[in-house]
Amino acid sequence: MFEKWVADFANWLAATDWSVGMHESFYLWNWLESTHVLSLMISLGMLAVIDLRMLGLWMTDVPASKVAARMGTPMFIGFSIMVITGILVFTAIPVRYTHSIWFRIKFILLFVAAINAFLFNRHMHRSVATWDTDKVPPRRTRIGAGLSLVLWVGIVVCGRFIAYDWYDCGKFTNAALLWATGCAYVPAN
Repeated sequence: MFEKWVADFANWLAATDWSVGMHESFYLWNWLESTHVLSLMISLGMLAVIDLRMLGLWMTDVPASKVAARMGTPMFIGFSIMVITGILVFTAIPVRYTHSIWFRIKFILLFVAAINAFLFNRHMHRSVATWDTDKVPPRRTRIGAGLSLVLWVGIVVCGRFIAYDWYDCGKFTNAALLWATGCAYVPAN
């Protein structure tokens, strides 16, 4: 049921003039993808600095709260632009993305990363006063920072693999892949 709804929504969106126009526009499509990648670099660059500090691996002489405060604003700006351009990129080719195993894995990883970020920020704000200047933060903080880095590496790798058509609908018959990509719900031509 859910897969059918996703497929119907993607087909509807792909048929809109806005979606077709974005995908067929040489300049707009390139600008969207480029802006998405550049904002990803800004956002993840700042996040990597924060996470490395929270792991106790870099800038250990600087209080953790100061690193988070200084990197937080550019990270949030980059992340906001990345989300907006990501939605627009999806809107341009929704059918292909909804049936991409890499997009689906990326979406799951994004969901887990959002939960991790929420829990990490809540924990940090409640406890940072007790360990702010420690060179090595508490174990729970290090686990959250390490998980953040691992999740974002996975998100970037999956995002990059979306460009390849190894598992496009119609290219395989494996039942598990047909289910995982939602291709079982694509009508035969």
